[in-house]
Amino acid sequence: MHELHLIFQSSPELLTILVLIIGLLVGSFLNVVIYRLPVMMDIGWKKECKEFLDIEDTESNDEAFNLMVPLSRCPSCSSAIKPHQNIPVFSYLFLKGKCSNCKTHIALRYPLIEAFTGITSAIVAFHFGYTVEMGFALLLTWSLIALSFIDIDHQLLPDSITLPLLWLGLFLSLFSVYTDTYSSIIGAIAGYLSLWTVYQLFKLATGKEGMGFGDFKLLSLFGAWLGWEYLPLIILLSSLVGAVIGVFMIIFIKKDRNIPIPFGPYLAAAGWLALLWGDKINALYLNTMGL
Repeated sequence: MHELHLIFQSSPELLTILVLIIGLLVGSFLNVVIYRLPVMMDIGWKKECKEFLDIEDTESNDEAFNLMVPLSRCPSCSSAIKPHQNIPVFSYLFLKGKCSNCKTHIALRYPLIEAFTGITSAIVAFHFGYTVEMGFALLLTWSLIALSFIDIDHQLLPDSITLPLLWLGLFLSLFSVYTDTYSSIIGAIAGYLSLWTVYQLFKLATGKEGMGFGDFKLLSLFGAWLGWEYLPLIILLSSLVGAVIGVFMIIFIKKDRNIPIPFGPYLAAAGWLALLWGDKINALYLNTMGL
């Protein structure tokens, strides 16, 4: 293990390439999580409602459905996807973006998520090097990608991902991995209450809900990981990017302004940027403002 540590410390390029490959593989798994986790949650909610109302479940299916089973199949012809057809990015290129059996086009989204996960993982590895910070930053990066795409698809940020990460951030603060315990605890509280307050004021003024409770928990998560000092930066960056993209979608894509735009991906992107370059961004802002 010590020799491996020395190799990766002396050759950050090798570490970056290795993590890139791992990231591609994780990206393939994230595609499964992004699709199946909301379905699993929906199945669970329906089952709980029927049990609570004492309604016979006539739609129950004995076949297990989770992140591992059933095996992935083509949504068009239901043919099983073989292991050599599931190599991240490369299988898509080899198959020319089509199912090997029915020739139905495979959504470009899948290899893009794999490539995006690989690239962001490589950036994290290059930034942190072979450290404990790198390992946990990779876990957070992968989780944020899953959360972002689930939010885009369903306007949903699953507690099964955000809450364990929030507690993990508080735990890491005991060892000052990214921040100290004081900043972490205050950050978790302030992160939740800040967006909760905005939500309540917006609802009071307009009678509408401006965001979901999952957004509160996501910002609380970043407060726990990075400390309260980074919350203003994350809120500013996410709001700026969200406003720009929202206006762009309304003007150029003709998106109905009454249809809600998920805020989770913007929070996730801002939090990830703060994780890697928060100090530099804060310093640049303060210098620009002459502070």
